[in-house]
Amino acid sequence: MENSIYTIGYTGYSLDEFIQELKNKGINVVIDVRSSPYSERYPDYNRDNLESTLASNRIYYRNYVKEFGARQDNRNFYSRDGYFDFEVFAKSEQFLSGVEKIKNSVAKGYRVLFLCAEKEPIQCHRTILVSRAFHKLGYNVIHLKPNNIAINHGEIETQLLNMYFPNRYQRDMFSNDDKTDDDYLIDAYRMQNRKIGYKIEGEE
Repeated sequence: MENSIYTIGYTGYSLDEFIQELKNKGINVVIDVRSSPYSERYPDYNRDNLESTLASNRIYYRNYVKEFGARQDNRNFYSRDGYFDFEVFAKSEQFLSGVEKIKNSVAKGYRVLFLCAEKEPIQCHRTILVSRAFHKLGYNVIHLKPNNIAINHGEIETQLLNMYFPNRYQRDMFSNDDKTDDDYLIDAYRMQNRKIGYKIEGEE
């Protein structure tokens, strides 16, 4: 069974390039994970325009702001420091319902892509929140970038480790650090969440 799921940041593409990329990968369902599916700088990707363009190319559009959006109204999803806590939200009923919907779509043979704005996957919640969940479930998550570059989620996790813990193997005999790469990875995800997560205005 096909178990690949794709992600993309539209700011790296013209609309024609974006549609061609979808066709090249055989993608027939676009899941918009933007909290606000509109853009002044990129009006082609405003929800109505995008949905119409995708429909004319026989590609389904779905908006998952409630399930996967990076800004939620419920204050319980935010940390004490005021930023959107991905780990907390990933355990919520609405997030898990979104996961089930995607699992069902993939099981039926649809090829799914998560859409957001940020060009670099590692800087976007579609990767640090959403893709992480599907990677943990065993899906082959592939992040598309301009110039025909595609990286899998395992590479993203290596980038996270190298970003936050570049010296993790340089332990000496006096070190009490017995962390595994899995332990470091959990911390790296949390640190990146804190860096990119939406922050409630007036809180740090």
